[in-house]
Amino acid sequence: MTTNNDTSYSGLSAAAQARIDIVRRIAVEVAGPAAVAVDRDSRYPREAMDALKKEKLLSAYVPVELGGFGASIVELGYMCEALGQRCSSAAMVFAMHQIQVACMVRHGTTPFFQNYMKDIVRDQRVIASVTSEAGVGGSVRTSICPIERDGDQCSIRKEGTVVSYCADADDLLITVRRNAEAASNDQALILVNKSQCNLKVLSTWDSMGMRGTCSLGYVVDARFGEEQIVPDAFGDINSRTMVPWAHILWGSAWLGIATDAVARARAFVKDTGRKMGTTPPTAARLSVVSTQLQTMRIQVRERAKYYNYLVSQPDGGLEVLASVDFAVQSNHLKLAASELVAEICTQALRITGTTGYRNDSPYSVTRNLRDAHSAALMIGNERIHAGNGQLHMMYRDEAL
Repeated sequence: MTTNNDTSYSGLSAAAQARIDIVRRIAVEVAGPAAVAVDRDSRYPREAMDALKKEKLLSAYVPVELGGFGASIVELGYMCEALGQRCSSAAMVFAMHQIQVACMVRHGTTPFFQNYMKDIVRDQRVIASVTSEAGVGGSVRTSICPIERDGDQCSIRKEGTVVSYCADADDLLITVRRNAEAASNDQALILVNKSQCNLKVLSTWDSMGMRGTCSLGYVVDARFGEEQIVPDAFGDINSRTMVPWAHILWGSAWLGIATDAVARARAFVKDTGRKMGTTPPTAARLSVVSTQLQTMRIQVRERAKYYNYLVSQPDGGLEVLASVDFAVQSNHLKLAASELVAEICTQALRITGTTGYRNDSPYSVTRNLRDAHSAALMIGNERIHAGNGQLHMMYRDEAL
């Protein structure tokens, strides 16, 4: 299916544009052809990830001085969008991996993490996250599991309810309580190699959509050194990096899903028009959904550009990143993008009708729609609305 290949990479270098074009090729030639099997078999999108590894793109955000490309979040957003048009699971796995890389690049200032980033470049290591936990009600900012210390060795035992692509990851980035006496929100982030872990499967992953993310539950028992604790407090990591990166890159992947759905609806309307010899009545609805897609595209891409602008400032944009206003606006992006992707895919189905409802049709939007409904559940929208409601009590609107 031909999709929107917008190549207006405003403000990006020629090298960045070339890397995005490589991902577009991988999306079309590798991720797309494997997407049906990935979805049907609920399996890791290995073909796409191997192709991205070959191009050294798993370390794209690692700074040039450490061997990476020093890519921006804007560039990575375009990559996630391209993959999302062909294989939603590949786009989401790539996005989640890049979020973990960003946490270490931006907060892992010690020699251990600097050396580890070189390992990512050399070995193209895949990093999964363990931020979910049984008993905390879905709150990323709450941990039950503490770090236990025995001399210079540390250990944890965490019940992660959703750990995406764990079986195929090389390393895990895990949120924990800083110690047994710490408050539940006094958290740390630790990096462990899977060879340091004993993993026990808690739950399977037979899901409606995003089946290739392989998001099983695991009990993670790990022993590691003190140096494997990311130096910054998790509260800072979360507000400055993890949340904005997640909302931007997830939004980019969802934008890819929506773009493909509209492209399929557009192709269907054109085909119907040719057969009828006139403009079909569904063309008006196509105009409506195309407007929604343009709104979503602007929201996601502009937020990426704004974040990139902030972190490129001399102070790294720290004051803004720590502000209530920034947190509210980041949450607005997630809420809007996750709701728009489902609405756009639903509208595409109404345009294509039974043809789009079938799995064996070139205009099928069934996988798009199933994958789109995962968006509102990734950090539940109801939880975000509740948190935003509290933040709005402190929000300072500009004077009219």
